[in-house]
Amino acid sequence: MSDVEEAVTRAHREEWARVVAALTRRFGDLDIAEESAAEAFATAVERWPSDGVPPNPGAWLTTTANRKAIDRIRRESKRDDKQKEALMVYDDDPPEPLGAIDDDRLRLIFTCCHPALATDARLALTLRMVGGLTVPEIARAFLVAETTMGQRITRAKAKIKAARIPYRVPSAEDLPSRVSGVLAVLFLVFNEGYLATGPDTDPVRQDLTAEAIRLTRLIRALLPSDGEVTGLLALMLLTEARRPARLSAGGELVALDEQDRGAWDTSLIAEGHQLVRERLAAGVAPGRYQILAAINAVHTSARDMRDTDWSQVLALYNQLVRIDPSPIVALNRAIAVAELDGPDVALAAVNRLEPKLAGYHSFHATRADLLRRLGRSAESREAYDRAIELAGNTAETASLSRRRDQLG
Repeated sequence: MSDVEEAVTRAHREEWARVVAALTRRFGDLDIAEESAAEAFATAVERWPSDGVPPNPGAWLTTTANRKAIDRIRRESKRDDKQKEALMVYDDDPPEPLGAIDDDRLRLIFTCCHPALATDARLALTLRMVGGLTVPEIARAFLVAETTMGQRITRAKAKIKAARIPYRVPSAEDLPSRVSGVLAVLFLVFNEGYLATGPDTDPVRQDLTAEAIRLTRLIRALLPSDGEVTGLLALMLLTEARRPARLSAGGELVALDEQDRGAWDTSLIAEGHQLVRERLAAGVAPGRYQILAAINAVHTSARDMRDTDWSQVLALYNQLVRIDPSPIVALNRAIAVAELDGPDVALAAVNRLEPKLAGYHSFHATRADLLRRLGRSAESREAYDRAIELAGNTAETASLSRRRDQLG
């Protein structure tokens, strides 16, 4: 990759959400914001090789996108005088703060996560508008067809426009009822960064994990006593702490049991543990994110995989299953069962999940590992093949292929 191509790629990672959010604030239209931002990046691809990378790529992209948006509105205004009149009210003066925290990207998330939209639409729209993920990437994350996902995002944007959903952080009294949907989106954004689903992207996208953490910190500033906000932040920090050991020098995904724990970020672990202790001291029944954070606290407390307190991990998963009886939780719980009761007991539990997880690569990867531990190499190889077929991330594919090739 040339220096200019790398600069464009880096600018897309770092500036997409800022540009889209700034345009949404100014023009109040997600379609205009998204399409004008995309045109600005396309212009950068054309002009930066000859003109050079600007000193401030984000400012250049925002200015270019604004011009693209105004040009588009002017073209449309020829067919509608009212649009032309509306254009006259737009100016470059900074807007008044519209919430407790004046952050364009936070406002954009609350707009995309409005309760008037279906849950799946909220998640998909935020991943596109804030995370900058492509429609194919989002479709893979939801295990649906690209056309289905494209239609879902288009309908969501149309509903925001038709319902005149405001672009702002909700008022203090409305925040608690709105925050759960936002947390679910931020968790998905973080997960996409920690293990990207696309085959043609970086396997780990620090820009997405960093942005998810930044926005979760802002929400915690708004709702410091909300246990699930604190729990999600702790979960992100403890997961992000392991990122330096996530990939091998050859670009292969490194599983938890093989990671160099000396490479983990101790400051993030300390902060995450402090947040977990804070929630335990509150004496309030924990929610999903708090339990997941506690599970990660157990893992990051062990100096070696063999030191992991698996009985505590299983107890926490048992607690999680009661409030979130999803097949993914059951699959992760089976990993702890394997450590305590053996791979045969865990395999029986995993096999019962096949009707719901047959299209999920981690189901087949987990099953392959359990079959390997039981000495059933032929079946394990078949499961690895299926996991490799379904996995989109090249680093994960490389790891699965190595494990498969090590079978006797």
